[in-house]
Amino acid sequence: MSNYLLDVQGLETTFKTPDGVLHAVNGVSFGLKEGETLGVVGESGCGKSVTMLSVLGLIPSPPGEIKAGKAMFFGHDLVKMTNAEIRQVRGAQIGMVFQDPMTSLNPVLTIGRQLEEPLMLHVGMNKKQASERAAELLEMVGIPNAKDRLSDYPHQFSGGMRQRVMIAMALSCSPQLLIADEPTTALDVTIQAQIMDLVKRLRNELGMAIIWISHDLGVVAGLAQRVIVMYGGLIIEEASVNDLYANPTHPYTIGLLGSLPRVDAKERTKLYSIEGSPPVLYNKPTACPFAPRCKWAMERCWKENPALETVSPEHRVACWVDTKTGRAR
Repeated sequence: MSNYLLDVQGLETTFKTPDGVLHAVNGVSFGLKEGETLGVVGESGCGKSVTMLSVLGLIPSPPGEIKAGKAMFFGHDLVKMTNAEIRQVRGAQIGMVFQDPMTSLNPVLTIGRQLEEPLMLHVGMNKKQASERAAELLEMVGIPNAKDRLSDYPHQFSGGMRQRVMIAMALSCSPQLLIADEPTTALDVTIQAQIMDLVKRLRNELGMAIIWISHDLGVVAGLAQRVIVMYGGLIIEEASVNDLYANPTHPYTIGLLGSLPRVDAKERTKLYSIEGSPPVLYNKPTACPFAPRCKWAMERCWKENPALETVSPEHRVACWVDTKTGRAR
């Protein structure tokens, strides 16, 4: 029996497009412990969101298809569940906050109706109980005059307020796991900070596990305990947040961290830029997908895709080269 709350093994997801089959996720494996916060980082198109949508059965089929893998949650494989079975898990045991608060809420239903629905569906509350609980949830996420705002529509809320509503909705049934897909991307910096503080407070109060998907390494540093870095539909590095930021090992991770401006820099230095473009995976990668952009690439990188190898306790990397010495690992 796994020690993980969520244990994903060998997940592969593809999409049929007019130009061919796109291999979006190519054998992703990771585990998440109860109460842990896991950051998932990488540039757009690397497979972060598709991985989590696959786990929750939210990939549109067609054109998407989960080709292989499993996602064990309390002894049940989410990937093999029917639509009816996984609907009992979504919202009740796993909550999700989507990327864009402007489009995630139904514009023709009141906020109260949208908050009450999961409470009536999953918890068995009646309309009066659900309405009272919905007002409590809005207060919990910091929306003033919560009871009066239940009859308002999404367009009457600001972007930051809508994201708070989405978080309240995701937490309404006290899930064991919250998946947040870049929930602060569309918000300004001050609202981002407020949402981050809110999530930290709720995590500490409720004891839930969190998967936080982001391309913002600064946000992940302030929230996560462990980080996985994705590229080309693969996990290329995994470590504790302190170890990853202090000792990045994969060339891509080094480039990502080097592209961040540093307030503690002793002298002015030019920000690092990763040359080239991310891969478009119409063929499943058989070699290292980062090789065309990597200054350390050697002959083996072009022929064979490295597996994740342990380089120190709780730190794994998929690279044929020791970036500290520039020699083969």
